[in-house]
Amino acid sequence: MDIRARNNVTVTGPADGPAVVLAHGFGCDQNMWRLAVPALAERHRVVLFDYVGSGGSDLSAWSQERYASLDGYAQDVVDVCAELGLEQAVFVGHSVSAMVGVLAARTAPERIGSLVMVAPSPRYIDDDGYRGGFTAEDIDELLSSLDSNYLGWSSTMAPVIMGNPERPELGQELTNSFCATDPDIARVFARTTFLSDSREDLKSVTVPTLVLECSQDMIAPREVGAYVHAAIPSSRLVTLDATGHCPQLSAPEATNEAILDFLGALR
Repeated sequence: MDIRARNNVTVTGPADGPAVVLAHGFGCDQNMWRLAVPALAERHRVVLFDYVGSGGSDLSAWSQERYASLDGYAQDVVDVCAELGLEQAVFVGHSVSAMVGVLAARTAPERIGSLVMVAPSPRYIDDDGYRGGFTAEDIDELLSSLDSNYLGWSSTMAPVIMGNPERPELGQELTNSFCATDPDIARVFARTTFLSDSREDLKSVTVPTLVLECSQDMIAPREVGAYVHAAIPSSRLVTLDATGHCPQLSAPEATNEAILDFLGALR
């Protein structure tokens, strides 16, 4: 199988630069990183891709069996890294992709040498001694709404996820991205995302890790960032002066600066 076509892989920046792999979250595609690419590509080989089922990927390669768990998405990451011959790449994962990166690094440690987690959450549902931001009833309602009317759910939820109501164009962009996703694929990805529990997986992380949280984020509240940071001894936590769940769009300068600082420290 042609991995580059399957995952709509694009590469930019100097061919001999350290590799940075950018991974999008639920309902999105690689276009979510467009404001980060120019800054990163000055010195780094930047790899973008779409998970199978998203963006410009080959939809015929999607299967519910594979993508009903985060392991399927992690395998996409490993496949892309192997296809490009990447070694010790920096994996930058947004939202659920932060946990996908944890799994990929464990599966193929020779491919991923460090992690950047942008608005991560290892579990979205509250638990004893853990605040994920949602009750089990919240998630049940969210998934039921998505099942019954995906386009309506997208129009309602995307602006909430994006935050920044004073900048409605950001919410509209996320809405458009959600609505461009096949509803059947989105339903599976949503369950994989919102019902996941990757807290135990964090214990496997031994590589340098940057945890980027937003000062206000209804999807991943600051308690989650603190939890992830505490669970990964090799991590650094940075709180961005940003609201919403997509700082690479709402606060690109601050997000890029934090990532570049981390990359500089790795050299």
